[in-house]
Amino acid sequence: MQKLIERAVAEVGTVLLGKEMQVRMAICCLLSKGHLLIEDLPGMGKTTLSNALARVMGLEYNRVQFTSDLLPADILGVSIFNRETTEFEFIPGPIFTQVLLADEINRTTPKSQSALLEAMEEGQVTIEGKTRELPAPFFVIATQNPSTQSGTYPLPESQLDRFLMRLSLGYPDRAAERKLLIGDDTKKRLLTLQNVISKHELIAIQKAVEDVHCSDGLLDYVQRIIELTRNSSDYAFGLSPRGALALLNCAKTWAFMAGRGHVVPEDVQIVLPSVVEHRLSTSLDYRSDNAGLSQRLLEQVDVLV
Repeated sequence: MQKLIERAVAEVGTVLLGKEMQVRMAICCLLSKGHLLIEDLPGMGKTTLSNALARVMGLEYNRVQFTSDLLPADILGVSIFNRETTEFEFIPGPIFTQVLLADEINRTTPKSQSALLEAMEEGQVTIEGKTRELPAPFFVIATQNPSTQSGTYPLPESQLDRFLMRLSLGYPDRAAERKLLIGDDTKKRLLTLQNVISKHELIAIQKAVEDVHCSDGLLDYVQRIIELTRNSSDYAFGLSPRGALALLNCAKTWAFMAGRGHVVPEDVQIVLPSVVEHRLSTSLDYRSDNAGLSQRLLEQVDVLV
């Protein structure tokens, strides 16, 4: 299974040049059955990454451009009266897919943002009093522009907590950008990506991740990290139980991707920034820049496993 994952990383890397760590983190998020938030400037490859992941994993893919006039029905679907059958017929929205790209999610109103909450947490949506199951696996990749840009509606803490991980792609290095400038059109390369992991193999990997072992000492280390965020005056609020589970699950997935059947402290340390920095704040203003908080945690907590 690890060979399949490495092939998937390499395949996505042919269109997202010089971003191997970010690609690995995105795949880690998918294998952990979570959802991914990508925050960066426009044109950095956020859409390319989501499209490439769907193609490499052989999953259905839909994209919704979030705008200020977007309505929840535009995402979930709506019932339309059919004159021939004299009944209302439900027309599924773009959320009924396996990989949903919620592009520029912070450019729409909180009402439309909240349409994703039940889907992300329960894998289902309730429309007009009826609950409808979503396809499995179900993976939301949301992109957002920095909150300092105009026309944005910051995501509330309750919605941020639904995202297992948050990534930032950043500018490419000089060598990668040179390849991008002289290479083929990225859109053309996307069409040639190979389906490396099938849907059934993906589900099997997700189940195998659950069997990765965590020792008591490792669990103690994770708990010391969680407790520090809750007890220290450096943080406005601590990590929730959902955040604690997110950290452990991502560490287990990272260990599995490395070919190990057990978690080591380095697995926790690698995934920690992507898992916790969008969940923490040093002030009551959750929109403040939280970069570096994970490094502070690692410096303050002894490993002792």
